[in-house]
Amino acid sequence: MTLHLPDAHGTLRAYEPRTEPLATTPGAPFTSRTVFSAAHVVADPYADTTPDSPAAVDWDATLAFRRHLWSHGLGVAEAMDTAQRGMGLDWAGAAELIRRSAAEAKAVGGRIACGVGTDQLTAATATLAEVRAAYEEQLALVEESGAQAILMASRALAATARGPEDYLEVYGHLLRQAAEPVILHWLGPMFDPALEGYWGSSDLDAATDTFLEVIAAHPDKVDGIKVSLLDAQREVDLRRRLPQGVRCYTGDDFNYPELIAGDEQGFSHALLGIFDPLGPLAAEAVRVLDTGNTDGFRALLDPTVELSRHLFQAPTRFYKTGVVLLAWLAGHQSHFTMVGGLQSARSLPHFARAYELADGLGLFPDPKLAEDRMRTLLHLYGVTP
Repeated sequence: MTLHLPDAHGTLRAYEPRTEPLATTPGAPFTSRTVFSAAHVVADPYADTTPDSPAAVDWDATLAFRRHLWSHGLGVAEAMDTAQRGMGLDWAGAAELIRRSAAEAKAVGGRIACGVGTDQLTAATATLAEVRAAYEEQLALVEESGAQAILMASRALAATARGPEDYLEVYGHLLRQAAEPVILHWLGPMFDPALEGYWGSSDLDAATDTFLEVIAAHPDKVDGIKVSLLDAQREVDLRRRLPQGVRCYTGDDFNYPELIAGDEQGFSHALLGIFDPLGPLAAEAVRVLDTGNTDGFRALLDPTVELSRHLFQAPTRFYKTGVVLLAWLAGHQSHFTMVGGLQSARSLPHFARAYELADGLGLFPDPKLAEDRMRTLLHLYGVTP
């Protein structure tokens, strides 16, 4: 049956939904790349809450989605930006998420890495000592859970640091005490405006030098870096300057196929929010890459870039809304609500285009369910045939 989808100009256009999903099957972990999906959280739709209240999470649905990702061989990057960390999910909620997901990973043999930040600091200002202590508290919890640690960029450190030397001091302190090698995360201001000037400079070349100085001082404590700057050439240049044995995990949701495929001088692994909705298809593509078939990998993954660029369009930080929409349409959760009320952060034309692009890729296991749910959403907004 035809759906009438609104465009950005308020014009309805006819769309014929796909009838068959893409054929994908669960499988073992990959051999050529390490791949994490940053996973979203499922809100409890029955909780009596407000956007500024602590997050009410549907733990059963949240953990079921992680089992879905693990079943396809993907690792889970937990309590990251995609989980609305700092955008609806506070530290108390993130800590519970880390504990539960790490236990689930242990039970099913899934790979997991968890975000370590400073978001328990709620005051407008903090001292460097307080930033260090906040990082230490979170690092201890992640290590105690048995998960790998991802040292995330800190809003508090960005606000407090006087220059590169403060970043070198804080990160050096944390890396010296880390029990196992960690992943360092450089999240650009397009994802979080509060992180402007991270590593002590708004000049990205100067910031890159400081970032590399941190790694060079502790190469045995850095498993890899996750770069989310949406600049493919900058990532490639940075990747080529890393010490031997330190991996680059792309966080570039605009250019991931070419970065993962790599070139004659190397490649990126992946830690991506877009691999939340793309999980099964992304896994299928990486398995093709495992056979050495780069062209086949690109043939599967390149067509997904239009959807990713749509979901991550400015303001990029609201990409989570599209991710959760697609999880609902795909049947991974029974509702389209989000912690913090963030389901309101994108427009109906944005939703319509996301549905159209995802449906065209065959991402919905049950296309008829996705069509029915999209029709319900359209009716809710007042769209009638």
